[in-house]
This record gives sequence, C-alpha cells and structure tokens, in this order.
Amino acid sequence: MLALEARYGRAAVVDALRAETAALREQLATGAVAAVLVDEAVARIEAGVAARLRAAMRPSLGRVINATGVIVHTNLGRSPLSAAAMARIAEIGGGYTNLEYNVETGARGRRDVHAQHLIARLTGAAAAVVVNNNAAATLLMLAALAAGREVVISRGELVEIGGAFRVPDVMNQSGAILREVGTTNRTRAADYAAAISARTALILRVHPSNFTITGFTERPPLDELVAIGQRFKVPVVEDVGSGWLGWPDRSELPEALRDEPIVSESIAAGVSAVCFSGDKLLGGPQAGIIAGAEEIVGTIRRHPLLRALRVDKLTYAALEATLEEHAIGRGIDDVPVFQMLRADAAVIGRRAQALGTAIGGAGWRTSVIDGVSTIGGGSAPGSRIPTRLLVLERDGATAVEIEQRLRSLYPPVVARIQDDRVVLDLRTVTDSEEQQLVELLR
Repeated sequence: MLALEARYGRAAVVDALRAETAALREQLATGAVAAVLVDEAVARIEAGVAARLRAAMRPSLGRVINATGVIVHTNLGRSPLSAAAMARIAEIGGGYTNLEYNVETGARGRRDVHAQHLIARLTGAAAAVVVNNNAAATLLMLAALAAGREVVISRGELVEIGGAFRVPDVMNQSGAILREVGTTNRTRAADYAAAISARTALILRVHPSNFTITGFTERPPLDELVAIGQRFKVPVVEDVGSGWLGWPDRSELPEALRDEPIVSESIAAGVSAVCFSGDKLLGGPQAGIIAGAEEIVGTIRRHPLLRALRVDKLTYAALEATLEEHAIGRGIDDVPVFQMLRADAAVIGRRAQALGTAIGGAGWRTSVIDGVSTIGGGSAPGSRIPTRLLVLERDGATAVEIEQRLRSLYPPVVARIQDDRVVLDLRTVTDSEEQQLVELLR
C-alpha cells in the first residue's frame, strides 16, 4: 500500500480501499464469492485496489503501434514526430519562453510571427501565420479576406474531408458567399472569368485531397487562374491540404506523390496566399499554415478570429524543429513520414520474415505476402505503395478475434484484415516498436 500511496496519493488509495472492501462485502453477501479467510480477503482487496487505481488514473490518450501501413493515419494522430521535434518540445516545454516577449526590447512581443522565417525559406512566401489546423486556416483566410462578399470556386472542388468538414459549410461560417462555377468534372478558366463581378473578393482553389475524378475531366492550371485574378484585380488563394514541400530528387519521387501540389510551386505561380497542414506530408505537429503576400497575411493577422485559433508554445516548438529539418536538407532522412515513404518493400519483407520467425514458437502461423501501403490523411488519394505484409493466423481464432485481441494488448496493436486474414504492415512500425511487437505477440 505504501508504494501505491507514493504513486497515486493517500486520498485516492483510501477511496479505492473503501470501494474494494464494499465490493467484496457485497460479493460475500450475495454468494458470488465463497467465504474467505482474513488473509485471503486482504490479498483480494489489495489486488483490487491496485487494479482500480491503474484503471482510474490511466490517461485516455495513449500510444499505439500502427501496423496498418497507413502512413498519415488521422485516427492514430497522423504523422509521428521526429526526434528533433520531440527534443525541442522537451526543451521548450520544461521552462519559460519568449512566446510573446521581445527579448531585444524587453517589451511584449507577438506569438504569430514564430516559424515565419522558416516557412518563408521553404515556400518562397513573404509572410506566414500558424493556426491550430488547416480547417481553421481556411476559415480564417475566408473570414479575413471575403466576409460578406463572393468567393468563386469550381463545383468540382466543393469537397468534404474527414470529420464532416465541408468547404461550403466553412465558407458559410466565415461569412463569405459561395459562387459556384463549372461542373463537377469540368471547369474552365473562362468559367471563373465570367463569374467575377464587383462583389467578388477571392478566387479559391481547393485541392481534392481525398478523392480523384477520372475520365472526361478538365481543370485550369494554376497560372491561368492567377492570370485571371491579376486581370480583374482579384486575389487567388489556394488550399493545398497536405503541406507537401517536394522531394529533393524528382527521379526518386514516389509515384503516389507525383500529382500532389507542392507549396512552393503555388507561391511561385503567383497565388496571394496558400494554406496547408503541418501534420500531414510536412511531418510535423497538428497545425494550419497560411503563407503568402505580406499585405494578405497582414490582413489575416489583424482578424480577431486569429486569437481563438492560435497555437501554443509546444506546437511552435515541434513545428519549427520539423521545418528546420527540411530547411537544412535532413527532412528526407530524419522526419518519420519521409522515412516511411522511402522504405523499400524488399527491406520491409525481410523485417516481416524475421518477425514471423521470432514468434513462430508462440502458436502463430505466419507468412509474408505482397501488399500495398497508403499515404492516408487526405493526402495523395488512391495512393498505392508496394509493400510486404506479415499474415497472422492462429488455430481456433478468426481474423476478427485476432484483430480484437491485438487491440486489447498494451500498447494496443492496430492491424488490418485483408481477405479474411490479419496482416501487419511494418512500413509504419518503427525499429524500437518492432522489438516490443515481438514481445507482445509472444
């Protein structure tokens, strides 16, 4: 009991003792438990107290092992952070910071300028501001630039992403007026030009990040939209979604990312502002980033909604560390999302074979088969990255039962069922988690 008291505190232990004693008393009275000796009763109560305290005090947010092969898994927290980002969180979180303090002048500073210089370096934008996610970035951008006026957008870009986030609903909440042009599958530059009037505030382009339209389709290039905007003096803004910064060597670019918009290319094409996520293909913490022209971003900064959507010091810490990795050329090697994208299927297969061998004496039947990983997280829709999968089978257990059992472990192992068999994709399992996975499966 002393150890429990040291960990959980005296009050919590006393409450748990009372609850366990009352529970045992009720079980004895109803006959659910046969009469026990005093020593046995004490042992039962002590064991119950420990279990009760663990359950009561355990955080609801916990780590899981992602063996699904979905790299940016929204339900599992999207992108894992790099070692550099984790170190920066520990450094910043453990003390005071200059979050809103100007060290040079000794006066109050502004938090909305943090990370701006790194974002500018990576994207070519003149200015940038960070909010808590990309939905917030879209909402703020529209509220600041288009409230009470029309925003021209293609019908093919009125998308819905995860969590029932719909572009028309966000536009309505921002106060902007939706002006649809074109059709679901074909929108031409002339459609945008014909819709512009004195009521027009913006032309909005939205990347359809979680679906594809194939067949009889047409969509004007971004530079054509920018030219129309310049002709009518209407800013063009773009929601590119994933925060893809590009790949150092285009010849090695994964096929799944060849159609993903690159933030710097949108800025170079002349858009007034672009917004994107920090926790998808950028590989950082959950954040929404707005980058663009100084005047446009300045207007957004002055909007009162920014205060409600701002981020804290830990988000800035992780984001700046991640951006720094990209800026100095280490992102492709050190940011986990990039490591997973680059992982070779043959290497994954050898890891899967070794894992299968390691657990072979624990009642498992294993085999290694070809399969596909996906990027996920509303990025690169339809992406199929070749991989190798470890099949897990066990006598007397169905695939559903095995999958449920894996989720009941601590930490939970999240797998997937394919062709009525449980499969593990080690693309999304780190080296340190792999040894833990062996111990759990044994």
